[in-house]
Amino acid sequence: MDLLGWYRGELSSRRLAVLVRHLPRDSAFRLAHEGEAAGWSLGDQLLAAVVDHLAVANWMFACVNRDEDEAPPQPPQPVPRPGAEAAAQTPAADAPGAADLARFFG
Repeated sequence: MDLLGWYRGELSSRRLAVLVRHLPRDSAFRLAHEGEAAGWSLGDQLLAAVVDHLAVANWMFACVNRDEDEAPPQPPQPVPRPGAEAAAQTPAADAPGAADLARFFG
């Protein structure tokens, strides 16, 4: 399709908008416009959230079931997401520590 048709009046603005809106995720336009976030679908985002939640649950289990004299394991790092800043990906400062989890679970 020739985009000059829009300048010539052969292609309507609505048709051009529909064509641009429905470009594939890996198209050059979407990569330039959205960056690497264009490659992540909703399913990819949800899968990354599932992996993060599972890692936190395993970490909590390991913290609660460790020996008292053993050092607590390091908290898991979230799956890096495109467009997310590094500060937003670190665990929250007000998240419960290993001692809080051990006290909660008895």
